[in-house]
Amino acid sequence: MTLKMETILDGRSITIRLIGRMRAEHLVELQAQINSSGAKPALDLEEVSLVDLEVVRFLGVCQLKGVELLHCSPYIRDWIAKEQVETE
Repeated sequence: MTLKMETILDGRSITIRLIGRMRAEHLVELQAQINSSGAKPALDLEEVSLVDLEVVRFLGVCQLKGVELLHCSPYIRDWIAKEQVETE
């Protein structure tokens, strides 16, 4: 299964829902979706089943820029935190 992206508009907020396996090859498209949203969207990771290291680093940068990570699994949150500590 590849990654599926859905944009959800709810009044003034925008959520990009990610579904499937997220790999580095998807980051250009995701960054384009984030940029075209016009605001800081939230990323809904509830249905993300697998990520790679580049995705974890990307999500960490998104978080630092104020992008909210919704329904992020504990193993991904822990990995993001570990990567942020190691890069400091």
